Amino acid sequence: MPVVEGEHSSRLAKFKFNSKHDEVRRRRNETSVELRKARKDEQMLKRRNINVVTEPLSPLDPLSPPDMKSSVGLMDVTQIISNMNSSVPALQLQGTQACRKMLSKERNPPIDDMIQEGIVPRCVEFLSYNDNPPLQFEAAWALTNVASGTSDQTKVVIKHGAIPKLIELLKSPSLNVAEQAVWALGNIAGDGPVPRDLVLGHDALPLLLELIKPDTPVSFTRNLVWTLSNLCRNKNPPPPFQTVKAALPVLNRLLSYADNDVLADACWALSYLSDGENEKIEAVVNSGVIPKLVELLASAEVTILTPALRAVGNIVTGNDVQTDAVITAGGLKHLGALLHHKRVNIIKEAAWAISNIAAGNHNQIQHIINAGLLPSLIHVLQKGDFKSQKEAAWAITNFTSGGTVQQLAQLIQLGILEPFCSMLEAKDWKIILVILDGLTNILNAADKIGEVERVAMMIEEVGGLDKLEALQQHDNDEVYQKVMAMIDTFYSDGYTEDNNLAPATEEEQLEFQPTEAAPQGGFQF
Repeated sequence: MPVVEGEHSSRLAKFKFNSKHDEVRRRRNETSVELRKARKDEQMLKRRNINVVTEPLSPLDPLSPPDMKSSVGLMDVTQIISNMNSSVPALQLQGTQACRKMLSKERNPPIDDMIQEGIVPRCVEFLSYNDNPPLQFEAAWALTNVASGTSDQTKVVIKHGAIPKLIELLKSPSLNVAEQAVWALGNIAGDGPVPRDLVLGHDALPLLLELIKPDTPVSFTRNLVWTLSNLCRNKNPPPPFQTVKAALPVLNRLLSYADNDVLADACWALSYLSDGENEKIEAVVNSGVIPKLVELLASAEVTILTPALRAVGNIVTGNDVQTDAVITAGGLKHLGALLHHKRVNIIKEAAWAISNIAAGNHNQIQHIINAGLLPSLIHVLQKGDFKSQKEAAWAITNFTSGGTVQQLAQLIQLGILEPFCSMLEAKDWKIILVILDGLTNILNAADKIGEVERVAMMIEEVGGLDKLEALQQHDNDEVYQKVMAMIDTFYSDGYTEDNNLAPATEEEQLEFQPTEAAPQGGFQF
């Protein structure tokens, strides 16, 4: 049999179980990496500023002479560079706008060619020309589009000292200049943790937050919140939390903003800030965002729903009090509805969130029952795509790990055994182990009230025993060992309890008391 590297035990160790160990509450590494990969197509980390309509020389100079406008369109690269290097302000502006237009081409902008012509240091220099806001605007726009490219292209912008000068432009009395600086900084921060921290290290965040006001134009607010979300994202390493948590009060206010783009990026920022240890989650909870986040789980806009669901899912990986805040706000009702969403990724993430709530205490498990989520989870197990089925399986196994005998009886009454046993035929050995642990928990619970033979027979009747026997040939050693122990313990003559059979959780976490009263007349299946 092959050697197993302990992935399953490692994953189990990251779940929460009944408040015994708050940090055991999370199953993050494997799932969160997958979720972060999925979101890259849902929110652009960099954006080019493309203006395809006919425009004046500059929004700040609407009365530019017609001959200057036309000459900008006819200028070749040699003339552009010559004008940018001129000492004549009008030619500098003319050349820089022509450069910016070239970099704003919708397809295949010549970013590398223009970098090689030396436009980046010249544009960075122009950022300091406070007596010429139109030139600052055009230079910032050109740098925005250079920084929208590859990491190497963005590094050129950083190397020539653009970050502190762009941050200084956030104080510009011209909104157009300040907004373009925000956009450029958003592209730089979106390139990864190192440039993100360079922007944060130059104290950009307080200035950005000051610009988010009720009277800030909508288009400007969109750029501000998008840049803010880029300053909060990335995990390897995450941004310094003591710095970025200053955004929480503003993000709380933004959740009431009447614009979908702003709402979506505010939710993304909150999803990043809540993706971590309980101290981070606590700061997010204390900011007052949970009722609004939960409300957004009913949004018909997938661009808003996706990050709102991610943020709520992160919060319920926290401790019991943090999870209760989501339950109290009505989160379970919305999560249950999302198990029937038309998008499979939404179903998967809703099941993931529920699986973390199911890893909580008895009261939280009872809330899951009261909210009517069990039939929906069973439906996902029966009909969902495989990734959603895996999350639903984790939810059921977590339920069986912390539920009372009565709660497990309700689970069985609803018909969990057949779809649960069907998952034993999965090709993913890790999810097979999850199912085996759940079945073991159910059988151990039945044993507490003398019903183990009856439950074992029910598992056999839905084909579970045949599948267990087939797994004796499985090439994964951990699956093989667990299946053999289950068959020896529950299906061999002279049944005796095997204390080594229990899943990889601490004994006191299973919460099945031998003296616990059974439902009237035993399990009423």
